Amino acid sequence: MFRSHTCGELRESHINESITLAGWVQKSRDKGFMIWIDLRDRYGITQLIFDEERTSKKLIEKAKLLGREFVIQVHGTVIERASKNPTIPTGNIEILVSDFSILNESLTPPFTIEDETDGGDDIRMKYRYLDIRRNPVRENLVFRHQVTMAVRNYLSNKEFVEIETPYLIKSTPEGARDFIVPSRMNEGQFYALPQSPQTFKQLLMVGGMDKYFQIVKCFRDEDLRADRQPEFTQIDCEMAFVEQEDILLTFEGLTRHLIKKIKGIEISNFPRMTYDSAMKLYGNDKPDIRFGMEFGELNEFAKHKDFAVFNNSELVVGIAIPGGNNYSRKDIDKLINWVKRPQIGASGMVYCKCNEDGTYKSSVDKFYTQEDLSKWAEATGAKAGDLICILSGETNKVRAQLSALRMEMGERLGLRKNDEFAPLWVVDFPLLEWDEETERFHAMHHPFTSPKPEQIELLKTAPGSVKANAYDLVLNGNEIGGGSIRIHDKETQAMMFEYLGFTPEEAKAQFGFLMDAFQYGAPPHGGIAFGLDRLVSILGGQETIRDFIAFPKNNSGRDVMINAPSYIDDQQLKDLNLRLNEK
Repeated sequence: MFRSHTCGELRESHINESITLAGWVQKSRDKGFMIWIDLRDRYGITQLIFDEERTSKKLIEKAKLLGREFVIQVHGTVIERASKNPTIPTGNIEILVSDFSILNESLTPPFTIEDETDGGDDIRMKYRYLDIRRNPVRENLVFRHQVTMAVRNYLSNKEFVEIETPYLIKSTPEGARDFIVPSRMNEGQFYALPQSPQTFKQLLMVGGMDKYFQIVKCFRDEDLRADRQPEFTQIDCEMAFVEQEDILLTFEGLTRHLIKKIKGIEISNFPRMTYDSAMKLYGNDKPDIRFGMEFGELNEFAKHKDFAVFNNSELVVGIAIPGGNNYSRKDIDKLINWVKRPQIGASGMVYCKCNEDGTYKSSVDKFYTQEDLSKWAEATGAKAGDLICILSGETNKVRAQLSALRMEMGERLGLRKNDEFAPLWVVDFPLLEWDEETERFHAMHHPFTSPKPEQIELLKTAPGSVKANAYDLVLNGNEIGGGSIRIHDKETQAMMFEYLGFTPEEAKAQFGFLMDAFQYGAPPHGGIAFGLDRLVSILGGQETIRDFIAFPKNNSGRDVMINAPSYIDDQQLKDLNLRLNEK
């Protein structure tokens, strides 16, 4: 066999044992009469020693030729290490080498394969197979495995059945853009890669499977960012004969189990908040509730005071920055410039300092009295020593801008702690959103989401006011899961398609198979899908999902390691009945 032990398991109890190791040369230190080599594998590092007194000259000369990342097999004896290293588990021993063989040589790597590397993101993505040898990347992939296994075990113990659904499916007009796959056997026709297994898991409920889950790869051809990839992994789940409360309790249990098992932290509280409240208090539908700074709406106290900026705004809203009264004018100017950046888009910011003596000093003092400013403080929850930051403008835009400022200040003040977890259910989303450009409604989640049972009749008279029987699970300001109770009867589904602009013929062509299935005793059902990549990154205390994906794409959706996407040859295009590459 190639090895009797790994490079991470030998201890003082193994002293005087003859062993065989295999791994990569991490580094070599040559003192002339003595050579030390750090041998690394997935499990750790073991120091090898060659010296003139106990090692043949020929073997020492051979060891001098070893370069970084050479793959070697070593035979030797475990001895006590003269200069111990308490920072690694194997630091009390070393291997006196009696023989070794080179299994494979290596070019000098383009970056150092150590915890703190000198390689930038681009070069490490190009040589991702080398980056995976580094401890931080390896540990992230092992961590992802642990989370995945905890999910599988929990759901399996709750009688969920893991079932695979197809990857080559039909393209649908709702949601993000599909990745399409041409069919050679069916000229001019295309498959799509699934954005989600949505309709298939509903059909499994019609089929009586009752509790389904799948850890499944999904695909969306959309713009990318740090927490988004063109292919991503979902924990996809569906249950039959359930109402919203059943879903929420089941997946509170899963989330609680994961945080306890993976992080050792007990979570007891899963508060619930309506979509309308989340937007009003935090400016977005996935608020981070680990810290306060809730919005205070100031229209009542700020308008009609001869300050045109506020008078001409749809919404005037502010937050209280704890301890911000100590900010200098220069500090405040930096905040103003921060919100005026194109990424945020605010036109400016009004501020008010809450002094320790109970007085107030604002940037608009000539328009407002101390009594007015005290009402600002009351509305925003500001206390003596705080700074009130106020933005104004069109409601949706200004909420988004102030939400970005709130999150930035939470980060700066150290209030967004990686070892603190605050889950939240956001419920009662709008069922439909009106799109000015297309002049029609779009489903806020997807067209299979059920309206609130008591509001179904409003679909006919006031579709824009109908609330969805939908829910998102938010963790530390990130949506980690979302789902809904589904429509399970043909008539309601047909009505939904009508409000989404489908003709009966289009609805039948796109989703006739699902409508037909509803006629054969479809049970009430609902489900949820967790974003595994995002969930793992949050539990791992890091910002980007790329850190937990073995072979991620870059921000342009490219795999720079294998150079994909790429052109295919003309014969393949011809076989697929597609146009030839332009030379």
